[in-house]
Amino acid sequence: MVAPSITRTLAGVAGLGAVAGLGTLAYSAGWEVRNFVVRRAAIAALPPGAQPIKVLHVTDLHLVPRQGRKRAWLASLADLEPDLVINTGDNLAHMGSVAPLVEGFGRLLDVPGVFVFGSNDYFSPRLRNPVKYLLPDDGERNVNSPMLPFEDLRTEFKRHGWLDLNNAFGQLVVNGTSIAFAGVDDPHLEYDDLTAIGGPADASADLRIGVTHAPYLRVLDQFARDGYDITMAGHTHGGQLCLPIKGALVTNCDLDRARVSGLHRHPADSMAGDPESAWLHVSAGAGTSPFAPVRFCCRPEAVLVTLTPKVA
Repeated sequence: MVAPSITRTLAGVAGLGAVAGLGTLAYSAGWEVRNFVVRRAAIAALPPGAQPIKVLHVTDLHLVPRQGRKRAWLASLADLEPDLVINTGDNLAHMGSVAPLVEGFGRLLDVPGVFVFGSNDYFSPRLRNPVKYLLPDDGERNVNSPMLPFEDLRTEFKRHGWLDLNNAFGQLVVNGTSIAFAGVDDPHLEYDDLTAIGGPADASADLRIGVTHAPYLRVLDQFARDGYDITMAGHTHGGQLCLPIKGALVTNCDLDRARVSGLHRHPADSMAGDPESAWLHVSAGAGTSPFAPVRFCCRPEAVLVTLTPKVA
């Protein structure tokens, strides 16, 4: 027979655990998921003497029309006065999201930009077992839910002059610097066509940037091998649910957890100057699936990446 004092102690511990769990849920779903932030990074990748370029990296908005606070924050990013916008996909989460999204981008659409799509630009989100968000990718893909109006989104972006890099190349001159782009359609859905954009990057350009939604190693490897100086990606949500010391539990692709977000090298153990080495920037993004609206130790973000001249 368990002593009454021990029973009360165990009950108290269980109660404290329940309170802590509810508190964590309230924090992650009620505050952190709406506590948008602008993170900053810098990459010395431009030719000596070039004018710096402010690149706004936006990804994984997963917008539904009711998210007025997210739209207002998105519109406020124009105050950063970026020179270039790189959108790495998963913009939509609702059939009626295109018009509110375009409204949210606002003045940013007047800035030179490029974009690729993610799986959540194509297919409506659906309810799934929340435990799956904490497990490694099982290969299952949501391709049976209703299609989202991605062609309308493509039309709007292109109407404002943004370059469609879904399995395509592009060229821009920004602040006097010529930039060669290559992008792929969503690798998570295996829509990427690496043959279509394969081959040596344009050596005549001042800078070469690869763009992808999901940072799968096959894509990162090819961009680095082909001579792209920087690869920009999203998709991971920075892990979305992270632990204070351990960090992200999953990346939702085959990228290692140590590079789930932020600025790194690729390949991971390479150094600047290696012939097949590139910078990799992964953004944790600004949204979640509407069926899993929580973030923990992983605030929603956009990133202002300042490109500066290389040290001679």
